[in-house]
Amino acid sequence: MENWDEVRTAFHVARVGTVSGAAEVLGVHHATVIRHIDALEERLGVRLFQRHARGYTPTEAGRDLLRVAQATDDQFGQLAGRIKGRGNEVSGELVVTSIGGLSHLLAPALAEFQRGYPDLVVRYLTGDRLFRLEYGEAHVAVRAGAAPDQPDNVVQPFFRQDFALYASEGYVARHGMPQGCGDFAAHRFVGADDAQTRAPFHRWLYDNVPGENIVFRSGDVHAQHNAILAGAGIGFASVLQAAEVPGLVQVMAPRPDWAATLWLVTHMDLHRTVKVQALLGFLKARAQGWQGG
Repeated sequence: MENWDEVRTAFHVARVGTVSGAAEVLGVHHATVIRHIDALEERLGVRLFQRHARGYTPTEAGRDLLRVAQATDDQFGQLAGRIKGRGNEVSGELVVTSIGGLSHLLAPALAEFQRGYPDLVVRYLTGDRLFRLEYGEAHVAVRAGAAPDQPDNVVQPFFRQDFALYASEGYVARHGMPQGCGDFAAHRFVGADDAQTRAPFHRWLYDNVPGENIVFRSGDVHAQHNAILAGAGIGFASVLQAAEVPGLVQVMAPRPDWAATLWLVTHMDLHRTVKVQALLGFLKARAQGWQGG
């Protein structure tokens, strides 16, 4: 039907039997009710009501319309109830996005969070693209760098991720351990494929290591980590992740200018929903342990 307002008006006229009664229920002027009925009858090419002194009585066509409108109104009511109920539950779909380099922390955390809510479906989206919260592409985004300033977003500090330079035990056995930046020309490095990367530690690497010494480059953070572990060269990894990987040797300790500040970002329309608040509280609690580690 092209205009549900007209059908809804006809439904209430049929239900209460008068124009004035339908107008009161709908909160509109009685002239609006008459206009809706006339327009609907003209569009359908049939009389829906018999007009008389006591009010409006549905014709056979009107009774057919009443049955359809009743079913539709009931379905809308049920839908509204389900939607309202979902807003008070941790269920349905929860979409979280971050850069891929955080998956070693966030994927286990999201799995643990989900165990407490069996009706929840988690979608964890990673990548460099900024998902548009204002378009409903995600409920929660974890972003790195300067505090995001998009309008209508709620931004909260999450934690600081520290990075250090690492090499595999095999690499150190073959090439030795550099004692400082002055030794870098004699070593091989793993780095980002994009020299204009926004990651502060990768920018430092390109500023302090000869380009020809960065011999293994990848745009995928997991490939970089695997290359370091395989002995392709010295490269950056988060301190938390490196602590979980046997066979890595720290070449240079973390520095403040290598650290990445992380933020929890939500859109104001979804920020106060129960499932978003539940996840934010859970992640903040987990981050206290990560920061302490």
